[in-house]
Amino acid sequence: MASEKVETIVAGNYLEMEREGGGGEAGTAAASSSKGGKALSSVFWHGGSVYDAWFSCASNQVAQVLLTLPYSFSQLGMASGIAFQLFYGLMGSWTAYLISVLYVEYRTRKEREKVDFRNHVIQWFEVLDGLLGKHWRNVGLFFNCTFLLFGSVIQLIACASNIYYINDKYDKRTWTYIFGACCATTVFIPSFHNYRIWSFLGLLMTTYTAWYLTVAAIVHGQVEGVTHSGPSKMVLYFTGATNILYTFGGHAVTVEIMHAMWKPQKFKLIYLLATLYVLTLTLPSASAVYWAFGDSLLDHSNAFSLLPRSGFRDAAVILMLIHQFITFGFACTPLYFVWEKLIGVHDSGAGVAVRAAARLPVVVPIWFLAIIFPFFGPINSTVGALLVSFTVYVIPALAHMAVFAPATARENAVERPPRGCGGWAGMYALNCFVVAWVLVVGFGFGGWASTVNFVRQVNTFGLFTKCYQCPPTKH
Repeated sequence: MASEKVETIVAGNYLEMEREGGGGEAGTAAASSSKGGKALSSVFWHGGSVYDAWFSCASNQVAQVLLTLPYSFSQLGMASGIAFQLFYGLMGSWTAYLISVLYVEYRTRKEREKVDFRNHVIQWFEVLDGLLGKHWRNVGLFFNCTFLLFGSVIQLIACASNIYYINDKYDKRTWTYIFGACCATTVFIPSFHNYRIWSFLGLLMTTYTAWYLTVAAIVHGQVEGVTHSGPSKMVLYFTGATNILYTFGGHAVTVEIMHAMWKPQKFKLIYLLATLYVLTLTLPSASAVYWAFGDSLLDHSNAFSLLPRSGFRDAAVILMLIHQFITFGFACTPLYFVWEKLIGVHDSGAGVAVRAAARLPVVVPIWFLAIIFPFFGPINSTVGALLVSFTVYVIPALAHMAVFAPATARENAVERPPRGCGGWAGMYALNCFVVAWVLVVGFGFGGWASTVNFVRQVNTFGLFTKCYQCPPTKH
């Protein structure tokens, strides 16, 4: 009975917000539409179902990183590459579940206090603030915003890296300028409600690309004299492992996706189901490309660079470019919300145009950083070790333990421990393992290895390099 009552509380205000279409971030976009326009909008533009959340999670989880996983396999070797994908996929699903539990706990407590979220998008740092206080909020805000900032940078770098393989008229830096302007248009997308059609299309695009990589590598066959020497160096091994940690650490936007749901408490297993689907894309593609090209991948962090040009490859490049635009929006939208709250626009009921104009300053540092550090591949591992480790693994696990440490909190918890994990004691043991593993392997060894590799890229190519890993110019 308690869980049914909670569901009514959690879903009630949200459904009311949907019907009223008031000053909320989704309502703003549809307020001036006709009835026919609203119906069309609800189909393509305005989502909040379980399926929308699944598409958002799956689409956001694997984007440009799909192209760097064969590079990681060349660093790790086939066996370790597969093992780490399975391991970090499960670990990421567990911490995404913890975040969902804390969100529902926070929102339920606040709505019992009659707090109205009709004009407000709840974010992770606010969950930490409401449950644990300002110090947790500040730590969560720093890591979450920094990770999302560099996550957006990585998408922009990936756009320039990919387009170069079908049009090398301009160098990658110039393409970064161009795609920075294109990605800036995401300021007009109000919230995660409005990614319904984009999430669906984005997942179709990555599905095509993953199976193109798999089939193209098998059809191409192994290059002459191919070798598979990985793992050969400890630095490369932990760099590759940390890129996979980054791959399954895409749940920094979990709270915003949940808040866009009509019934957020149904999120529990969505991320796990999304991860299982993503594994059907990442495991075959990374394995096939590594099998075909072996150690050549150590100097080619983008899998497209080794596959012969064809209509199928060009289609994959174009689809990935569109998907990276979508993923840029996914990573940037929470930053837009934080900036809106900072300058007082978020809760004001301002229209789309006003909010879009207010969001533009967020894009500028992303654009700039993508030009400074165009190291497609190595930057993933660095971000994974130094930021993802804390943002989506360590902090959620520690926060869950801290929130439910008091006996009264456990007794009154909205969500009970899942069956089969050994109750509260089992959850604490799992959380302790996650924290210890990620701190030692992810942040410790991974941070050391990825930083060494990143510095090596800087020393080799320099900052602001015009064309990272481009073939020599023919005269």
